[in-house]
Amino acid sequence: MWQSFFLAVGIYLALLGAQCLGVQKFVLNSREPVAQQASLFAQAPTVGPQKVVAPAPWAPWSLMSTGLVVCLYSFSIPKRLNG
Repeated sequence: MWQSFFLAVGIYLALLGAQCLGVQKFVLNSREPVAQQASLFAQAPTVGPQKVVAPAPWAPWSLMSTGLVVCLYSFSIPKRLNG
């Protein structure tokens, strides 16, 4: 059980690091309702607040290397600890 857990965490970290390599920034939209204006001539609904997350230049490489090290660690866990 522990082997599969650490393997999943390692793969997740490696994929997250690879994704950060190809993306410059992430824009997160909030799900909070925005008050509508009382005007009859409002064309488009207003957009809620957005949060922009820009990964640091070192983050993709750190995530990928940590993920691969955790994957390698998962293969070295003895069978008796697997459950």
